[in-house]
Amino acid sequence: MHPDDLELYPTSELIAELMRRQTFLGIVIHSEEEQKGREWKGEKIFKVHYNANLDAGQAARLLGAVTEQMEQEDEC
Repeated sequence: MHPDDLELYPTSELIAELMRRQTFLGIVIHSEEEQKGREWKGEKIFKVHYNANLDAGQAARLLGAVTEQMEQEDEC
């Protein structure tokens, strides 16, 4: 698949495709509303998706590990 092909699909369809894949192990975090333009304006509401490869506890631990890693990088 070429990157240009992805532009033809709405975000919701791309996320649904990832969630259907048994080989996908991860979490998708995205804003409730699609980003229009490059500037982040106002407060955003985010959604979190994970598939059957993770349970809620595993997803929470993964998000915690990501948070720790990002905080460590900020300190450097």
